[in-house]
Amino acid sequence: MSGAQFPPLFSGLVTAGADPFPVACEEAIKGCDAGLVTYDIAPDRLRAAIVFAPEISLRDAMVMLPVCGVGFQNAFGALAPPEVSVHLDWDGGLRLNGARCGTLQAAAAPGDPDSAPDWLVIGLDLTLWSDQEETGTTPDVTSLNAEGCSEVDPMELLEAWVRHTLVWINRWDDEGVKPVHTEWTGLAHGIGKEITLQGKTGTFRGIDETFGLLLQQDAGSTIIPLTSTLREIS
Repeated sequence: MSGAQFPPLFSGLVTAGADPFPVACEEAIKGCDAGLVTYDIAPDRLRAAIVFAPEISLRDAMVMLPVCGVGFQNAFGALAPPEVSVHLDWDGGLRLNGARCGTLQAAAAPGDPDSAPDWLVIGLDLTLWSDQEETGTTPDVTSLNAEGCSEVDPMELLEAWVRHTLVWINRWDDEGVKPVHTEWTGLAHGIGKEITLQGKTGTFRGIDETFGLLLQQDAGSTIIPLTSTLREIS
């Protein structure tokens, strides 16, 4: 089987069973070029990660997390049955027909929100098949197969994710954050509902200009910065 085909300036690295997210972080630490896509496709799981090299503050660069989410929704929508809906959790969760099916995650170094990071990695982890939902004990968790998407080819989905993400990167570069903000808000899960996040409970009112979550509590509003979702890499 040939490797995945990506747009110019992107290159692929198959991780052969290893988790592509820490592999991408390791490659970034070594000084790899931006645009590296690490990936591993198993019968039950698609995992991938993209390396970025932002020249803006980490706080602003975190827009790549929602950009990759919108890119995934666009890619999946082009390949999956039209009746399957995709929604995005603020912290990177990916939902099919309301149930969690995967996640996006981010890591960067250094982690100062006000400084440009040396690198930023966005990872994708998607469940293709699982026997968990068949037991009925995890109604909030699903898989592509359980949602009638078994015909979606994981390699095609990976390639489409990178292509559609690139489209949104270019649009963000040309038009600023507003189009991403608008598109993401239309796909967001849980706006207007009570949520508990990072030990805080309140109503999810929306996002600010840097995608910080606006949490309305009895004592007033709190903004939870998107940088607070960054994963630590040991």
